[in-house]
Amino acid sequence: MFRLSTVSAAFLLASMCSVSWAQVKIGVITSATGPTAVVGVPQRNTVPLLPTKMGDFTVEYVSLDDASDTNQTVTGIKKLISTDKVDAIIGPTGSPNTMSVIPFVAESGTPMLAPVGTASAVLPMTDEKKWVFKTTQNDDIIAAALFEHMAANGVKTLGFFGFNDAYGENWLSVAKEQAKKHNIDIIATERYVRSDTSVTGQSLKLYAAKPDAVLVAGTGAAAVLPQVTLVKQGYKGQIYQTHGAALPAFLSLGGKDVEGTILAAGMMLVLPEIDDSNPSKAIAQTYIDRYTEMYNTAPATFGANVYDAGMLLEQAIPVAAKQAQPGTPEFRSALRDALEQTQELVATQGVYNMSPEDHSGFDERGRVMIVVQDGQWRLLK
Repeated sequence: MFRLSTVSAAFLLASMCSVSWAQVKIGVITSATGPTAVVGVPQRNTVPLLPTKMGDFTVEYVSLDDASDTNQTVTGIKKLISTDKVDAIIGPTGSPNTMSVIPFVAESGTPMLAPVGTASAVLPMTDEKKWVFKTTQNDDIIAAALFEHMAANGVKTLGFFGFNDAYGENWLSVAKEQAKKHNIDIIATERYVRSDTSVTGQSLKLYAAKPDAVLVAGTGAAAVLPQVTLVKQGYKGQIYQTHGAALPAFLSLGGKDVEGTILAAGMMLVLPEIDDSNPSKAIAQTYIDRYTEMYNTAPATFGANVYDAGMLLEQAIPVAAKQAQPGTPEFRSALRDALEQTQELVATQGVYNMSPEDHSGFDERGRVMIVVQDGQWRLLK
């Protein structure tokens, strides 16, 4: 009797230990160095703020830096999948980086939550893109707000100045659709690359076309260069930016030359001006407070996109675990399905409602209109 009880107790203890130590492994890849670091650093810094327990599982994060280089992104993703055998991936930072790795996450059946701007990461939906989820607003939601403002303020002609990559390409496509809808003519289109140090030639062409307004489609610090160049050349029309410009460096680098800029972005930029009844405000404030306490500086909204990815996984992983155990292809597939079924998840940037057709899940609650006033982000009223 004693021996049997001892064995039973030992078995029970072992079972309890296996449950308490059950683990999910999540890979994170960001551009913490290189040209996109102004976006990638707050994303990397957010990793220590992500949940360390999801349901009955502890979480191990494997964090890599791709140095803003797509080749290193591919190498890193392959390592996370093949060597680290992660159950899910958060990242990469840049739109081109994300587009370069979609075939690999799809082939391995690993859900990837990409904190990037371009909607082409999830649209049009394909068998490969069904493994990708996006934690930023799709371009069309942001563009609709911008073009509604243009039309209401008498803009008839527009110049487009965007990245010569997936982000700029998708924004040009969306801009053309919105311009047609609002009877606005795009009379000049210029492109540039993220690493450019001068865009004088392109800017002169836009300036010569004399559009009523200009839309700059860039991200991070690189969003500043076209606008500053245009302003110094004497352009007086309204300049609009996408949500890719929504970070403190835009203000510090642009200075007086970005005064009056209008953009649509997540509410975190102007959180003190957001009504307390907004369900995302308290969550966004918690993120800001935790980040500020750890780093003694406020985070950029790009970091919040990684924080939201953690919230999405925190809800989905216990659901997936009912179907299979972490570390298996069956679990990754069930996790993908659980993410796709996300409904009314309130996070820092808005409310997520995923579906087989929509792997971003944002609606108008995920944006506000913002203006640069006296060197600060202010809610446009």
